[in-house]
Amino acid sequence: MNSMVVLIVGFVVAVIGYRFYARYIDSKVIQADSKRMTPARMYMDGVEFMPTSKNILYGYQFKSIAGAGPIIGPIIAIQWGWLPALIWILAGTFFIGWVHDYSSAVIAMRNDGASFGGLSHRLISPRARLILLSFIYFYLLLIVGAFGNVVVSTAVTLKAAPMAWLFLTIAGVLCGQMIYRWKRDIILTTVVTVLIAMIGIYLGRWIPSDSILGADLAGSRVLWAIAAFVFCYFAAVLPIWRFALPINYVAAYIVFLGLLFGIIGIFVLRPDFTLPAYTSFDIKIGPLWPIMFVTIACGAISGWHSIVSSSGTARQLENELDARPVGAGVMFLEMMLALFALIIAGTIYASANEYAAAVAAGPARVFAAGVAKFLNALGLPLELGQAYGSVMMIVLAITIMQLVVRFMRVATSELLSDVSPVFRNPHVGTLIASALGILLVLTGWWQYLWVLFGGANQLMASLALLLTTAWLMSEGKPTAWTFYPMIFMFITTIAALLVTSYRLLSQVFGGAFKATEQIIGNGVMGFAALFLVVAALILAVEGLKAFGRFRAIRTAGAPSRA
Repeated sequence: MNSMVVLIVGFVVAVIGYRFYARYIDSKVIQADSKRMTPARMYMDGVEFMPTSKNILYGYQFKSIAGAGPIIGPIIAIQWGWLPALIWILAGTFFIGWVHDYSSAVIAMRNDGASFGGLSHRLISPRARLILLSFIYFYLLLIVGAFGNVVVSTAVTLKAAPMAWLFLTIAGVLCGQMIYRWKRDIILTTVVTVLIAMIGIYLGRWIPSDSILGADLAGSRVLWAIAAFVFCYFAAVLPIWRFALPINYVAAYIVFLGLLFGIIGIFVLRPDFTLPAYTSFDIKIGPLWPIMFVTIACGAISGWHSIVSSSGTARQLENELDARPVGAGVMFLEMMLALFALIIAGTIYASANEYAAAVAAGPARVFAAGVAKFLNALGLPLELGQAYGSVMMIVLAITIMQLVVRFMRVATSELLSDVSPVFRNPHVGTLIASALGILLVLTGWWQYLWVLFGGANQLMASLALLLTTAWLMSEGKPTAWTFYPMIFMFITTIAALLVTSYRLLSQVFGGAFKATEQIIGNGVMGFAALFLVVAALILAVEGLKAFGRFRAIRTAGAPSRA
């Protein structure tokens, strides 16, 4: 199979999915209305609710949902063969991914910008709210620990990354100031700020962190962990237009340009896949079903997207008609990023053994090598291309981290504000989230949590689809387009978590681990996987009860609660 065929098929799927399927749902089912007031316009406070141009919001949404997942997942999943991975990326995005992202934004937008906690209380039950909020907080903790490690490890090993990170921050803050305070033209603002960010990438090669800080400080995980969470602290407590929104907007161009020119490089080189289309159903990682479907998370569907779409994007949509390009359209763009990563993994190595040796050193290095190869086809030196690919990884990770800490702050308030009013203070929730994140990164406990990330992430997606289906039923709207994806994701992720739990606990009790930390860490995660399964089953039961109530109301012809 030639890589160009994969890209062309991806383009076709994106066009059909966005222009026909998504348009039909938006106009006929949701019935988006440009005259309806959105929460961003009704409750504009300049902090959480902020009417934002769809052009800016598109970049914000892309960079907010596109973390390292759509890159790492396909690079690992190709061990089952590139064909199963390709089918899941395309079919998952077309039938489930955009549906999940778009509907998560719509349900929050139509309910005054309410979070999933408030929506679950209103649509399902008070008990569902508590369970879902607890699940979400644990889920966010998985993300902040795992991506925090990516940021810290990249800053330690790639000495050019901190300079790029610094210039991205400067460019993002300037972008917010130019757009929202100085009222400058968005095109001028974009060109200026993206250029500043690119200068940072270039300067990082010539002014690495160890030349400024010295080898010891530049290689200190403690230093970069503190720096990462200070960055996230400002993102969490400052108005969204001041820090998180513009930084993610500028960062989107770094990723988008790398993707664009990388795809052009693929068309120049036109490489064939050198790895097999299919290897085996059961490999060392686990069986193709259900494990591959949680290994490739972002890029097909990801529960993280529902958190971004509901708690962030829905509060910034200034027009209901913007939900389709932002919610659905961005998911198809992320699909192309996942296909790009799949092509890299499947074409740049001569054999499966060469790929195995490379991926053992880390999927991030595989991606950086692929970016360097395809940018080199356009004349960019290999060394600079390698640096650009590595910087893409830290940008992908740090911009996700800042939103995770922001959402953890909100979740802390919703979970504990009844215990004490102090938890409503944004600084308190942010400091709690940051302290937990630093603890996970510096102790190394994140690696045990990461085992659960894929399953927990996709389970979050199924719960988001459950909430959306409940809302559609309450409104008397067709539900098949969210109900069947919900069933598939729920069964798949429950199975994946059970497989994960069995493997971990059988190794713990079978004596596979010798070190005490390994025994405790893997044992705790094995039981945590079972806890997530139980929590999800309780939510499913509560959801079925809610479905029954809404069906009875509709049958009786009585007005429903929205």
